[in-house]
Amino acid sequence: MVEKAKILVEALPYIRRFYQKTVVIKYGGHAMVADELKESFARDIVLMKYIGIHPVVVHGGGPQIGKMLERIGKKSDFRAGMRVTDADTMDIVEMVLAGKINKEIVSLINRHGGKAIGLSGKDGQLIEARKLHLFRYQGDDQPPEIIDIGLVGEVHRINTEILRTLGNSDMIPIIAPVGVGENGETYNINADLVAGRISSALQAKKLLLMTDVEGVMDTNGVLISSMTIAEAADLMQDEVLRGGMIPKVQCAVEAVQGGAEKVHIIDGRVPHAILLEIFTDAGIGTQIVKN
Repeated sequence: MVEKAKILVEALPYIRRFYQKTVVIKYGGHAMVADELKESFARDIVLMKYIGIHPVVVHGGGPQIGKMLERIGKKSDFRAGMRVTDADTMDIVEMVLAGKINKEIVSLINRHGGKAIGLSGKDGQLIEARKLHLFRYQGDDQPPEIIDIGLVGEVHRINTEILRTLGNSDMIPIIAPVGVGENGETYNINADLVAGRISSALQAKKLLLMTDVEGVMDTNGVLISSMTIAEAADLMQDEVLRGGMIPKVQCAVEAVQGGAEKVHIIDGRVPHAILLEIFTDAGIGTQIVKN
């Protein structure tokens, strides 16, 4: 009982610091698959809301999309950590993200006492998007190669009015990373990048990116507990980062530059990873700060 009391006392200054503040959580990886981790995630989110923090959840769903594509005999292809998305693939992406996964998360949180509401980026023009273009460097004397990855978008604008209205109520927004283009076209957007732009737009106190690794590793495979956005940019330039960690660190840098106070890349395989990061002195994972 004494140990439990000590834990509550340790959490008190953090509860005070984050009271009435927005915390954006990108929910993905193994934490969306294992039943025990799903339950602990839901409890963490409900607890945050009950003590006066405004959580905003952006979820991924890459593995689930991949399984559905495999089921219909369609091969997945990736470029720089982004899924190449043609029209047929986009239909599957939207069905899995906005239809299946989003509603499962809403139901899970509601079952644990929260009041979650599911949103696609298309709802109320929440996420206005435009086509994402990738460029590959080909030397100083040649123009960069343009890589077309189909209906993959980048965030143009976030309609914060919807999220602020929900945040000031009892509702917890659960957002599928699907955006709408100028002409009504649907875009698949990387969930990390969506979470980053939302945290910037809301001037969030924290952005938490849940993943399946401890955090960002250096060239020797040692966890980097804290780094500045300049140090993060160096890691990307030196190609220390690989695959899905690239968009995570990119979104962390952009979020801090855009106004988010801190970004944390945390191991979602750890039960109650969110609470451990927010309410303890030690924290977990890698934090990215401005200076």
